[in-house]
Amino acid sequence: MKVLHVDQNHPLLIEQFEQLGFENHEDYTSNKQEIEEKIKEYDGLIIRSRFTIDQEFIRKAEKLKFIGRLGAGLENIDTKTAVANDIFLASAPEGNRNAVGEHALGMLLSLFNNLNKADREVRSGIWDREGNRGVELEGKTVGIIGYGNMGKAFAKKLKGFDVKDVICYDIQGGVGDENARQVGIMEFHQRCDVVSLHVPQTENTIGMVHTEFIEKFHHPIWLLNTARGKCVVTEDLVAALKSKKILGAGLDVLEYEKSSFKNMFKGENGQTSQLPEAFEYLVNAQNVILSPHVAGWTFESLEKLAQTIVDKVKANFC
Repeated sequence: MKVLHVDQNHPLLIEQFEQLGFENHEDYTSNKQEIEEKIKEYDGLIIRSRFTIDQEFIRKAEKLKFIGRLGAGLENIDTKTAVANDIFLASAPEGNRNAVGEHALGMLLSLFNNLNKADREVRSGIWDREGNRGVELEGKTVGIIGYGNMGKAFAKKLKGFDVKDVICYDIQGGVGDENARQVGIMEFHQRCDVVSLHVPQTENTIGMVHTEFIEKFHHPIWLLNTARGKCVVTEDLVAALKSKKILGAGLDVLEYEKSSFKNMFKGENGQTSQLPEAFEYLVNAQNVILSPHVAGWTFESLEKLAQTIVDKVKANFC
């Protein structure tokens, strides 16, 4: 089979495909239109988030048997059209779930202990101990929305912290395990001190964290989002931070990200984008930690993601 790689990944992907007898072609510079013109020649496509695979692209991919996406989700692929054309879709949430779990925990501990704020102050000659008094994770109830690969990895990391309880909410039943007890949405709102999002981007999850959702929590909460930026309505998050309904937020993803996830500050014309006022608030807030969509972006996950795709393709075609 001929496989086209349009994003650079760990070299083991190409090496192991060669061992399986695949013919690898690499094109990391051509634009989408140029890729579309030659995709009819290929049996497989390997991509991260360089561009979207839409209906027109799939229509031109006459021989395509599989698409491997080195990431957790498939939101940049028209999955319905792909499945209708008997194209096998392989994503790799198993490859970066540990990295996401560690990143979420790191954000939470940094928020609780004012580590980013304290670091900036000490570097500026400010020695404010009382102003940086921390909060302990012990005794808190942590709620996880979306209990798949990422949610389970985060719950596992919490086992050694003597939390009061770890609960999860998911549209699928029976997903709870020894690390998190599955509850209904009413109990979730009643008990949470911390809420961590680990859902894919779907029609049901876009904008799911909005004012009405936030106001239903019985206690002020800390919010973590290492899932997808569009799951949180930023203006409503900012309003909740101002009212202290949300005590702090750790955001690895933002509503304003481009579909490629590669650049948020530049538009399609290469010029700097005008970002909303709500984003300016997040940038300046002392109780907000931001990172550039890197929760699953470790040296180890780079290799694990590639191996996961190889294993899935091998299982289905060899």
